[in-house]
Amino acid sequence: MKAVNYLNIIADQLHPYMAFVFPTGKGIFQQDNALCHKVRIVSEWFEEHTEEFHLMSWSPNSMDLNPMEHICDVMEWKLRAQTPPCPNISTLLDRCLDIWYNLSPVMYQKLVASMPRRVAAVLKT
Repeated sequence: MKAVNYLNIIADQLHPYMAFVFPTGKGIFQQDNALCHKVRIVSEWFEEHTEEFHLMSWSPNSMDLNPMEHICDVMEWKLRAQTPPCPNISTLLDRCLDIWYNLSPVMYQKLVASMPRRVAAVLKT
């Protein structure tokens, strides 16, 4: 993803969402070290909005700390298990949304509960 596209998503989607969910500015946003996340225009945007929410710092080798990695793996596994394969982008989007909206709340609870263990493992290395 290009940095400009990522910045547009942050400004148009994330920013209003964080303002709604965390009106006191106490929200924390986590991103990984993808190239588009580390570009100057993105970093500067987050610096301009530090009063509205906090950007969690991210160690270069901390993939185990990102619960979204696990969610993406589950979604990919479920998508690949479907037959027939997606014939077009529209069908792919529909299937991804269907999987996303039907992910188990228990899975999210397990991911949250696993975070102390994940953090301890990263700190141990």
